[in-house]
Amino acid sequence: MPIIGAIGGGSAGGYGQRKGGAAPILVDYLVVAGGGGGRGAAGGGGGGGGMRTSFPGGTKVEIKGGNNTITVGAGGAGGNQALLTPLGSPGGTSSVQSIESAGGGRADGNPANVGPSEGGAGGGVPDPGATPNSGNVPPVSPPQGAPGGGPNSNNGGSGGGGGGASGNAGTNIGSPGSPRSAGNGGNGTSTDITGSSVTYGGGGGAGIYINPGNPNLAGSGGSGGGGNGGQAWPVTDGTAGTNGLGGGGGSGGANNGPPWTWREGQPGGSGRVILRFPSISTLEVSPGTNTVTAHPGGDKLATFNVTGNLKYSGETS
Repeated sequence: MPIIGAIGGGSAGGYGQRKGGAAPILVDYLVVAGGGGGRGAAGGGGGGGGMRTSFPGGTKVEIKGGNNTITVGAGGAGGNQALLTPLGSPGGTSSVQSIESAGGGRADGNPANVGPSEGGAGGGVPDPGATPNSGNVPPVSPPQGAPGGGPNSNNGGSGGGGGGASGNAGTNIGSPGSPRSAGNGGNGTSTDITGSSVTYGGGGGAGIYINPGNPNLAGSGGSGGGGNGGQAWPVTDGTAGTNGLGGGGGSGGANNGPPWTWREGQPGGSGRVILRFPSISTLEVSPGTNTVTAHPGGDKLATFNVTGNLKYSGETS
């Protein structure tokens, strides 16, 4: 049984408690959503998961006494050309109480937008005729993510946007010179809520499509877990977004052979939720993949890697 302090009073109505359970507490938060999936066969990269945080100096979130559901968004699936689902899927939403971060947008279709590819950060688009996908959808302030890149040639996709208020938009497709290049994912946003600076929500890099033998350069994933795009010659896979960072998935490469060869889009990375409590807080988290650890400055960190439950039982004396 956890010991619940009663500083300031000898009854269950004293400081840190209220009748029927612990009083609510305001804590700093980091809420990162899942990254969007990359498109199959030389498409755009997935957008980074939306990122919202109160640290440092923002409005904290209220955690009630007793049980609280914490939601962690999964990464979106990568596109699969062979199964005729080349676009993949957006990342999942992460949330704690009223704070929600939207999943990264999936990489878009060809030749025009086939949505939904907007999201916490926008997914990249493949070819001329499509317009860049918006980030920060739904809108919050500060912004939870940046737009995806837009095309300026037809040699590959553009990169997904980065997550967070300081995230960068994905870059447009590179020039048709030699080597031909695809767009990079946007960089994510860093925070040191844990005591160490970590970057979250990088956008996925785009894959490249080119004739056999021509030099080519796939898009790189953005900092914060964005996956790389795939090369065309020789054809290679992209890489997945990093779990726990909400990175967007990279697109696979493709070439026109013979025979025509493609690689599938890669999944986005899962998100994460971190809550920072005073050191005297009594906390329990479940399931076991979620943790309570000590912050180097003396606070407690409740870290959620998957959806689970937080039980807050007040403060000890």
